[in-house]
Amino acid sequence: MTTSLSRELADFLIELSIALHKHAMYPEGHPSLAPAAAGVTRRAERLFEERATLALGVARQQLVIEGVATDAKNPVLSELAGRLHRHHLGAVTFHRGLRTTEVADVLRTLAVDAERTGDPLGLGPPEQLRAWDHIRLHSVTYERLELLQEDDGTAPLDEKGAKERGLRGAQLWVGLARAALAAEAIAADEAPPTPAEPAVIAQAIDEHPRSTAYDQVIVGYLLQIADELKSTGGAEAAALRRRTSKLVGALQPGTLRRLIEMGGDNAQRTKFAIDATHGLAVDAVLDIVRAMADASHKTVSDPLLRMLSKLAQHAEQGPADARLQADEALRDQVRDLLKGWTLADPNPDAYGTALHRMAAAAPSRVPRSDYANGAEPLRILQTAMETGVLGFGAWRAVERLLEDNRIGMLMDVLDASSDVARPLWDRVTAPAVVQQLAAGDPPDFLTLDRLLPRLQMGAFEPLLDALATSESRTTRRGLLDRLTRAPRELGPVIATRLAGDLPWYVTRNLLLILDGLPALPDGFSAAAFIAHADSRVRREAVKVSLKVPAERERALLGALRDPDPRTVRLALTAALDDCPPSALAIVTALARDAATASELRVLAIKVLGRASNGAALSALLELVDGGTTWLGRPKLATRSLELLAALMALAAGWRNDARVAGLLGLAATSNDPDIRNAAGGGSAARVSRAVQR
Repeated sequence: MTTSLSRELADFLIELSIALHKHAMYPEGHPSLAPAAAGVTRRAERLFEERATLALGVARQQLVIEGVATDAKNPVLSELAGRLHRHHLGAVTFHRGLRTTEVADVLRTLAVDAERTGDPLGLGPPEQLRAWDHIRLHSVTYERLELLQEDDGTAPLDEKGAKERGLRGAQLWVGLARAALAAEAIAADEAPPTPAEPAVIAQAIDEHPRSTAYDQVIVGYLLQIADELKSTGGAEAAALRRRTSKLVGALQPGTLRRLIEMGGDNAQRTKFAIDATHGLAVDAVLDIVRAMADASHKTVSDPLLRMLSKLAQHAEQGPADARLQADEALRDQVRDLLKGWTLADPNPDAYGTALHRMAAAAPSRVPRSDYANGAEPLRILQTAMETGVLGFGAWRAVERLLEDNRIGMLMDVLDASSDVARPLWDRVTAPAVVQQLAAGDPPDFLTLDRLLPRLQMGAFEPLLDALATSESRTTRRGLLDRLTRAPRELGPVIATRLAGDLPWYVTRNLLLILDGLPALPDGFSAAAFIAHADSRVRREAVKVSLKVPAERERALLGALRDPDPRTVRLALTAALDDCPPSALAIVTALARDAATASELRVLAIKVLGRASNGAALSALLELVDGGTTWLGRPKLATRSLELLAALMALAAGWRNDARVAGLLGLAATSNDPDIRNAAGGGSAARVSRAVQR
């Protein structure tokens, strides 16, 4: 049984892979690059007709998109997955409104070979991953990971060693652990390495705010592990089987169901479950069957579950001669169930739904005597929806459901009766209800996600309050992810809050939300925050100000003078597209200053190379000219990244200048191949990689 990507998704991934390959192969400015980026944008626009975002999970040799894992044997998609994996990226998210210029910039950034440079994007500054309005790169960080071998429980398991011994199962477990334990995007304090035991990984998955990009990565690794366990054996496979079984058993039922639902269509989910029966422990197999039933809206009778549970007990704890038979019988029964699972629930839909809710509902906090002489609130509301009459009893039932925190069930009823329920939605989306959902630890993000599209601006205030007061990094991350996708009308609300006296982290988060909105509020200025005492606030303020044409030049000048190197790098990156004349003197000073970090000097030199300015030419000549030898012959400056970048800039913009021609002639005869390439004797892409090294 197999499943595959939809034609539209497959075409998008292939277009993306080919475009990235072209950007890695051809020099900047090649006529093939612009059409390649435009082709990716066109494919994405077709996909965005039916969805607002598109999350792409990254495994070592596969991609996971909308729950479906690509074929690891597909060379085009395998190359794309490998390039993203080498950049230590766990996922890529595309948002509606994608522009060709953004796609081209991302492709240029990803085209740099991470293994050659030793500087993967995922290990760089977080703001580099958020440098685009409609594309987000999500890192998988490794520093806090310590894996345990199965033999003694204490020896660390190194991924490099596993690779050398050909242990693909160990590699998959490493990848899963890294993805699950990925550090929060909001700055984390230093902490000792986290043991990657199954229970720890399960807890991380359970506690992570619901995120399509995160779930895509986890599902991708689980699909690969299930396939690996089906076809391999030996001590390493046994260790992987034990770890994975413990992980599945430790996951909360709701989390396991969410991952099963993410795992593609019913065919892909069934294949995963059947593969799991070959490799996982019997108790983990039963957990997956229950999650499959919930995710696929199928029915497993209580007698059948009892029989399977009894077989599982015999397989785990029965007499030695009966264990093997019970184990095989259990797995055969489960496989037959999954392959022939076509019978729908014989109960009527409404009756089955009512039974399911009655069984799944949490015990009410209202004393039993309160319902002794009256109908249960959920039933009253369902009756009102069916009859189309909203009387006092229906409104009182809504209040009781809200008081009991049964908001999800309430929304299920309202969703099924859209016309009659319209007046009730105003009550359900009131600020007090949103505050109730956000007050949990963690907040009820699942219900909040369902409410967000219906919220009026006033109802976002409790979310902003929770963001400002929460001490949980996980909660703040979840709130930020949702608030940055809010409508543009939230901008004035945030601007009003920024006018107050706030702690630095609240100011930083509000500016980050503004940066993620579709548009800034009219008349808003972030200039006052560019001089903030905290560098993290200044960086977010610069990003916002760069979007305002009237403030861009002033923000750029301030950022170039900032003592924080990351803010300077942000400014230089922006200046690559458009550097105002007033900034050239500062950029020139940065390029000349030997005390400045080499990376920043190279960026400054690239800016000068695009300036076509006499002062810029003089600065570049000064960087390249090494004076004369003791015989009086001219020579180049000592080899450095700055020299290579300056030679590239001169070759690209001033080749016809007599002074430049002389220096390029010296470079063309150099014994150093990188210097010759920089002067125009070789591939610009190769020179660019040399500069990156």
